[in-house]
Amino acid sequence: MSLASPPSRPPAPHAIPVNIPIILTWLRIAAIPLFVAVLYFPEDWLTTKQANIVATIIFVAAAITDWFDGYLARRWNQSSAFGAFLDPVADKLMVAAALIVLVEMGRTDAVVALIIIGREITISALREWMAQIGQSKNVAVSMLGKIKTVSQLVAIPFLLFDDKLFGILDCRLTGRILIWVAAGLTVWSMFYYLKAAFFPRENNDQTRE
Repeated sequence: MSLASPPSRPPAPHAIPVNIPIILTWLRIAAIPLFVAVLYFPEDWLTTKQANIVATIIFVAAAITDWFDGYLARRWNQSSAFGAFLDPVADKLMVAAALIVLVEMGRTDAVVALIIIGREITISALREWMAQIGQSKNVAVSMLGKIKTVSQLVAIPFLLFDDKLFGILDCRLTGRILIWVAAGLTVWSMFYYLKAAFFPRENNDQTRE
């Protein structure tokens, strides 16, 4: 069965587009308070283990839409400037919310959250400044940035689950290792974007090599 593009009217000038990919992105944002709230449900509603499982499922389902909404936008030719803006915002909100909760619950280190969230604020500010001076293309999303995001979205579910998977894999230990790997990639990508912003010619020469 093929996914045919649903009929849609062209958006009015400067209007926020409404289509399935963007709705999926909004749903990803809406899932944030849900998976956070589940972790704080009273024990007579959900046990800690049950809450961890439900929160993990919600987070993973939301993370999957990160790929799916982009796929649909490209397949149905529904890519838009607003969608390109909203998609990374949804990712950053998901990761930041999860890290804050995980630090509060003692499942990861505060320094990891500081590195990852601080990097996102720094690069967002850098992109805004580069856009103001007409150089936004120098800090466009790179493959390294995408790998960084994927590494975070893979590490966090292990920390949310916080138990042995299939009685074998220690998710707490695995999650702690993976989140530090993600933090390393986060720092690497930050310096990549800073270099691309301040030394664009050198960056372009390396890209051509």
